[in-house]
Amino acid sequence: MNGRKLYIAWLTLTRKEVLRVLRIWTQTLLPPAITMGIYFVVFGNFLGGRIQAINEVPYIQFILPGLVMMSSITNSFSNVASSFFSAKFQRNIEELLISPLPSWVLVTGYAAGGVIRGILCGTIVAIVGLCFTSVPLRHPLWILIYLVGSSSLFALGGLLNGLLARKFDDISIIPTFVLTPLTYFAGVFYSIQLLPPVWRTISQLNPIFYMVDGFRYGFLGVHDANLAIGLAIIGVANLAFYLLCLNLIQRGVGLRS
Repeated sequence: MNGRKLYIAWLTLTRKEVLRVLRIWTQTLLPPAITMGIYFVVFGNFLGGRIQAINEVPYIQFILPGLVMMSSITNSFSNVASSFFSAKFQRNIEELLISPLPSWVLVTGYAAGGVIRGILCGTIVAIVGLCFTSVPLRHPLWILIYLVGSSSLFALGGLLNGLLARKFDDISIIPTFVLTPLTYFAGVFYSIQLLPPVWRTISQLNPIFYMVDGFRYGFLGVHDANLAIGLAIIGVANLAFYLLCLNLIQRGVGLRS
């Protein structure tokens, strides 16, 4: 296949994934808006009135970037995991496997769909948050890098989950027992500077903490960790997950009965 045909194939696969998200928007785009709206009311208005400020930033402004990032990574992950596993379960993934498409087109096409859903959900949550408070944009480039990079990482993670899952219950294990604890302990609702030394050290072992922290820096200009570490984690993890997914698909792991 020449470059033009590869681009058309990739665009078609990505378009299919995006149309799926838009077609069932009540399941893909509406729930994050409602859930995060509740967070803004409970944590931002009710609890935020007592906490006042963190790092000299109003509490509701402080949590807004974290909630946007939390929505982006969870939705980019779940989108690819559910979509790819559904294709396996319905056995229509075989149509792609027997086509002349290179494996990298399959990986990047599904991942792109997850990234777009992550960005859409993050944008919707940000708009909901702006109904409760205003937030500055100190470093827009950092916002874009962290949003796209983090969404891409967890989209690839969702693809990996979809590849290895053997039943529908398997695609809910990682979000429930891994993603949810990691996001809640990633400094979304607090600064790690407020934690005791032991818990501060434990938080610094959480990779999602660096994503939330760098993303928050893009909005507010404040951060608790080394921003270079966050960029390194996103870059290295994206490459590692991409190569792993590519290798597994080429070997047919999770795709052959």
